[in-house]
Amino acid sequence: MSPAPRPARLTSRKQRPLPVWALSLGCPKNRVDSERLLGSLGVPVKTVAHMGRSRLIFINTCGFIEPAVRESIRAVLDAARHAGRLRRRPLLAVAGCMVGRYGVRELAKELPEVDLWLPTEALERWPELVTAALGLVPPPEARPGAAGGRLLSTGPSYAWLKIGEGCRHHCAFCTIPGIRGPLRSTPMEALLAEARCLLAQGVRELDLVAQDVASWGGDRATADGGRELGDLLEALAGLDGLAWLRLLYLYPTGVTEALLRRMRALGGANGAGGPVLPYLDIPFQHAEPRLLRAMGRPFAGDPRRVLDRVRAVLPDAAIRTTMIVGYPGETEADFTALCRFVEAARFTHLGVFAYQAEDGTPAAALPDQVPMPVREERRAALMELQADISAEILAKTVGSRLPILVDAPEAEWPGLHRGRVWFQAPEADGTTWTSGPGVTPGALVECDIVESSTYDLSALAES
Repeated sequence: MSPAPRPARLTSRKQRPLPVWALSLGCPKNRVDSERLLGSLGVPVKTVAHMGRSRLIFINTCGFIEPAVRESIRAVLDAARHAGRLRRRPLLAVAGCMVGRYGVRELAKELPEVDLWLPTEALERWPELVTAALGLVPPPEARPGAAGGRLLSTGPSYAWLKIGEGCRHHCAFCTIPGIRGPLRSTPMEALLAEARCLLAQGVRELDLVAQDVASWGGDRATADGGRELGDLLEALAGLDGLAWLRLLYLYPTGVTEALLRRMRALGGANGAGGPVLPYLDIPFQHAEPRLLRAMGRPFAGDPRRVLDRVRAVLPDAAIRTTMIVGYPGETEADFTALCRFVEAARFTHLGVFAYQAEDGTPAAALPDQVPMPVREERRAALMELQADISAEILAKTVGSRLPILVDAPEAEWPGLHRGRVWFQAPEADGTTWTSGPGVTPGALVECDIVESSTYDLSALAES
């Protein structure tokens, strides 16, 4: 492989943008890390579509499960091969959970093509490490790592707001605590400052993400005076320009009646009472308490109690969840009970994962491992059941009028745009296809729902 490019020192106040080819794999939390890095280098950054036009190739990897690790390795090798054919090779920097899981020393031996490794434990130093590797000298007033910097990759309609790092739970199947460490909630003042910066860029929807959003503040009781998630919601809800505020990934233990009442007071489905949407992403993972205990879940009781609590306070709430099928010891009777639970619960959205035995996790050493073909069969069967439920729920919206947040135009169909109604989270749920007057990225437009499919809607703006 040809040597890394000679560093170029940029000292002029009017610097040319740094061309960057960036790829962020895995979850929205990784996307936020990528956006923060690229917005905090202290120099202008321009993302490019072709590696050959870049000075920096940045890949933020996922290491949660083995298939994600394989995808990350393929992406790194593809980038290295492409960069190696260029006359002026860009710097190849690799970050993220794969680095945190396996460590720089081990990965450097296996992937010597990488110029710069960015470990998760050095997350706050990524801008400094990248600028040093590139030989960039930012202007004195814009040193690397400036707080609040974000180079958005989501367009004008929405942005993720990561409210914490790490996790306080120790689920038996999960690698995240070992990769990202214990819970570290971001202080409220820093989140409000970041949110204001995002809204100033025209963003209409903020989506709160963390390993467990409901845990926010639990590690900062003294520093923040006992603030909880409801207090953060109230502070964010008062910011100018915010249309929708959505919560993603709340462990069932944190979905308390007090939190639900705060949500009800701060919002509504159409934003009439405030921006907090009655949308909750609650990863139940299973319905059988015996298996939940084996998973080490913080809530190992009957999930129906949590659903009843949500619907008593927020009767029209949209609930998204995830389930794991084929966990060690799951019997046919357990799976049948899970299917009955899903059929009765009628979740608005459901994701199903076939269990993956990850090295180093307690679950990988459990007896009664379910064969992978059986796991995949169960996953397909549960998704088929949910497909019918989703189609029925969406069909009931046809003929109604709902506000749609427009995300982006559809390149192949002039005039047609991708958007979402309030119960559709970005990049996770379905799409509402819309067209008509006022339909432009970032706009919140009243539309008539005219057609539905299994997971998507079609709508027309009022003429």
